[in-house]
Amino acid sequence: MPKSQTLHSLNQDLPQSQLKHTYTGNHGLAIEELLIFEQDTPSLTGVDWPDVTLTENRFGGLVRNSIGLPGLSEPEVVRHYTRLSQKNYSIDTGLYPLGSCTMKHNPRLNEKVARYFGDVHPLQPISSVQGALEIIHQLSGWLMELTGLPAVAMTPAAGAHGELCGMMTIKAALEARGEKRSLVLVPESAHGTNPATAAACGFKVQTIKANNRGRVDLEAFKAALSPDVAAIMLTNPSTCGLFESDIVEISRAIHDIGAFFYCDGANFNAILGKVRPVDLGIDCMHINLHKTFSTPHGGGGPGSGPVVLSEALAPFAPLPFVVKNAKGQLTLVEQEHDAPQSIGRLKAFHGQMGMFVRALAYMMSHGADGLRQVAEDAVLNANYILSQLKNDLTLSFEGPCMHEVLFDERFLKGTDITTLDFTKALIEEGFHPMTMYFPLVVNGALLIEPTECESKASLDLFIGTLKHLTQLAKNGEKAYFEGAPYSTPRRRLDETLAARQHVLRWIKGE
Repeated sequence: MPKSQTLHSLNQDLPQSQLKHTYTGNHGLAIEELLIFEQDTPSLTGVDWPDVTLTENRFGGLVRNSIGLPGLSEPEVVRHYTRLSQKNYSIDTGLYPLGSCTMKHNPRLNEKVARYFGDVHPLQPISSVQGALEIIHQLSGWLMELTGLPAVAMTPAAGAHGELCGMMTIKAALEARGEKRSLVLVPESAHGTNPATAAACGFKVQTIKANNRGRVDLEAFKAALSPDVAAIMLTNPSTCGLFESDIVEISRAIHDIGAFFYCDGANFNAILGKVRPVDLGIDCMHINLHKTFSTPHGGGGPGSGPVVLSEALAPFAPLPFVVKNAKGQLTLVEQEHDAPQSIGRLKAFHGQMGMFVRALAYMMSHGADGLRQVAEDAVLNANYILSQLKNDLTLSFEGPCMHEVLFDERFLKGTDITTLDFTKALIEEGFHPMTMYFPLVVNGALLIEPTECESKASLDLFIGTLKHLTQLAKNGEKAYFEGAPYSTPRRRLDETLAARQHVLRWIKGE
C-alpha cells in the first residue's frame, strides 16, 4: 500500500483526542515549538556578564532600561533555533520543484570560497581590495562572454533591481536623444515584476497577449508598435517554459521604430552556453546570479542581478564600476564627473560581494563546457517530466519545453478537486509543491522546474507521486485532498484570513 494511504488510514484510525491533545503539545518526536518570547524566564541568560560600570554616559542619555528580550539559557536557545531549522524544507532536504524560481543544489565549494571575503569592507583603500576587485572584473568578463554584450552593470541587488537598472538606462538613453517616449510593451507571459518596473520608471504599460502556442502573438505585437514605444520587456524563455521562437523578428521590429529590447534574463539557466542574447538583438538583460550560477533562489536572498548592456546603453550604467587602468591596476569609478551620463547610484557600494564570489566559483568549477551542460541537463530533466506526465496531467502548451514544464487544472475536471487541494496532498507526500496559479495565461497552473541537479531516481519518485495522486483524484478521493496535509506541524491554514489579517507582531499577554 502506498505510504500516503497508510498514513491516511493511520490518522483515521487514531482517536481524534489522541491526535489533538498531549500533555506537552508534542506528538511523537515532533516538538510543538513556542515562540522564543513565550519561552521567557527573565532570570535566565545564556552568558554571565559582570555588571557594567560606566564612568560616563556615551549615548547622550538615550539608554533604555529594557528592550524586552526573552530570558533563556544557552541550551534552550540552541534547541529553539535548531528545531526551527528542522521545520524548514529546503533544497538540501529534498526536490524543490518550484517553477520560475530556480531552486537547485548550491555547491559547498562556493560557500567555502565566499567566506574568504566575509571581512572585506567597501570603504577599504582600493589598494587593499585588489583581489575583490579582480573577482568583480573577472565575473564581468564571464557575463559579457556568455551574453555577447559589451558592458555590464554589477551593482543591482537582485532581479527586479536589475530590471529597474535596465529600464533606467533605456530611459536615460532616450532622453539623451531628446526623446520622451511613454509606452512599454510587456507580453502577458512575462514575469510579473516587468510591468511593475516599467510603471515605476514612469512608463505606461501595454500588455501583449499570447497566442495559442503560449508565445507572443506576433500580430498583436506589431499592431502595438508606434513612435511612442520606448521598449519591450520580454521574458525569454518565458514563464510558460517556452523559447520565444519569433524573438529575432520581434527584435528587428522594435529596433526599426527606434525602441529598445529589454530581456528578463531570470531564466537564463535554460539557454546558458547555448544562445548568446546579443545574437537575438537584445539591448539589455538582467541575470540572476542567485538562480543561474549558485545559491538557490527564494527565501529573501542573498540575491544579485547584474545587467548586461549594449554599446548604446553602456554610457548610462550606474556607479560605481570597476575599470582596469593602463598599468593593469584595478580601480573604481565612483564620481559622477568621471561618468557624466551615468544614471548614478542604485546601491551604496559595489554589489553583493558574496554572490559575486559564489557565481565566479560556479563558473570556474564548471568551465565553458560544464555551463553548457547545466542548461542541457535542466532542459532534459524538464522534458523528461513532460514526457512521463503528459498523459496524466494536462499539458498547457505543446512541447518540447525549456527548463520548466507547465500543466493546468483540466486533468482535475469532474473531480471537484482544485489545484490547491492537489498540491496540499503533495505536501503530505513529502514534496514542496510546484508553483501554483502562475503564469496567469492558463487556469490552475502547475509550473514545475526540476533543475539540472536532480537525478533520474529523484525525478521518477516525484513523477510516480504525481501519478499516484492523479489516480486518487480520479478515484473520487475528494475528502482526502480537501483534508491534506495531515502530518505537518500545522494543518491546512485559512489562506484568505492569513493574507488579509496579518499578525506580524507578538505582544506579551495577547
